[in-house]
Amino acid sequence: MLAPTVDLQALRAVLPKVAAPWVLELDLQLIEARSGEVVMSLPVAPKHVHGGGVLCGQSMMAAADTAMILAIVTKLGEFKPMTTVQLQTSFLRPIASDSGEARVVARVLRLGRKLAFGEIQILDAKGQLAAHCTTTYTLL
Repeated sequence: MLAPTVDLQALRAVLPKVAAPWVLELDLQLIEARSGEVVMSLPVAPKHVHGGGVLCGQSMMAAADTAMILAIVTKLGEFKPMTTVQLQTSFLRPIASDSGEARVVARVLRLGRKLAFGEIQILDAKGQLAAHCTTTYTLL
């Protein structure tokens, strides 16, 4: 059984309050959320494409980190200060500059009193896994 959905409007309101201005320029869009999981879209726009004609890793990692913050918020019920301790990313396939968007799926694996652990999948337009990330956050 799926976890109950989360108020998307309230969750969308969190991001501008906690993200750095350049992170907001990623133009991430929250598609869906439930307790412990969010799905966001990352546009594959020229500003996110490097000289090789593919979505750059820096944009994908920033999107992954941002999505996980929101996934943790769905478990906590509100934003609480936290910081990324570890973000490990494996890039499995390129996402072409003409693919439109990538999907970022963040899941909380474990939420403790002081640490949160998660994983993020970044999928190309065909739904194929392009990058896989694992994360650890300290709750301050």
